[in-house]
Amino acid sequence: MPDLWMPGATRLDIGDHAPTDGGPAKAIAHITWDRNATAKAPAALVPYENLRDYFGKNPAGKAVAPHILWDPFTGRVTQFVPADCRSKSLADAAGGTRTNRAGSTVIQVEALFFPYCVVDGKTYARLADTPCKGWSELHAWVRSWGVPDAWPMGRPTNFTPHRSETTWEKAGGWYAHAHVPENDHQDPGSWPAFTTEEEDPMAGITKQDIYDAVWKTDKIAAPADAKDVKTNPTWQPQSVIKDVQARIRSMDKRLAAQTAAITSLAKLAGKGVDTAAVVAAVEKAIEDAVIDVNINTKESHV
Repeated sequence: MPDLWMPGATRLDIGDHAPTDGGPAKAIAHITWDRNATAKAPAALVPYENLRDYFGKNPAGKAVAPHILWDPFTGRVTQFVPADCRSKSLADAAGGTRTNRAGSTVIQVEALFFPYCVVDGKTYARLADTPCKGWSELHAWVRSWGVPDAWPMGRPTNFTPHRSETTWEKAGGWYAHAHVPENDHQDPGSWPAFTTEEEDPMAGITKQDIYDAVWKTDKIAAPADAKDVKTNPTWQPQSVIKDVQARIRSMDKRLAAQTAAITSLAKLAGKGVDTAAVVAAVEKAIEDAVIDVNINTKESHV
């Protein structure tokens, strides 16, 4: 059985233990959002101890305490209830789905964060832009409880709510607070990736894979006088070699452009940039990478 209490976390047991109802294993992503800051008026991050004491010692805080309070700036973690019990961070309307209990486990994580918080003189608009210290350990522990590395309602990239009670009841994985039925919160707005592969759309794709794909779609015609070797005694294999070499150079240049473009997209993915910014970055990458190669397919093959 996995650890009821996350290894390395500070334990502050509030004692309000009750079972879950069973079903697909879930984890819920929250941010504490204890201040309303803006880009023009950022605010200092609330001290971790304030939230720890609120959830762990204050009666009002205990009534809405999550399993985990996580500080993405330092990696500190405090746990308030064991993983096999429900916590109370979600609204749960009478007669509907038991939001806090709807799974074999429903691990709720409150990240210490609000948009445009200031830490060590730097302003952070999104949780995913923070150092995310301790995330790998927290994620590994949640996964050990059978929670799939999946976002059934989509990985959060903004504060737009998307809710489906059918999906909630049938699919295991991670949910934003903005995805949970019977709730009206819009957090967390963003969340760190499960793995480096999730951040890189090129993961697992080799240069040879792209090279093969480009080769198969290349439209350069073979030399006319090489179409029928038997009836063309003047044809020389060296001519085809030169032509193939030219095609390879062309494909290598296109491959470099594609790789640069995809790399730019991967770096920008999920960072809140607008479409124009993405297009501009890709165009710049292609412009920097492409070298025109003039291929003359009508050269003499004597």
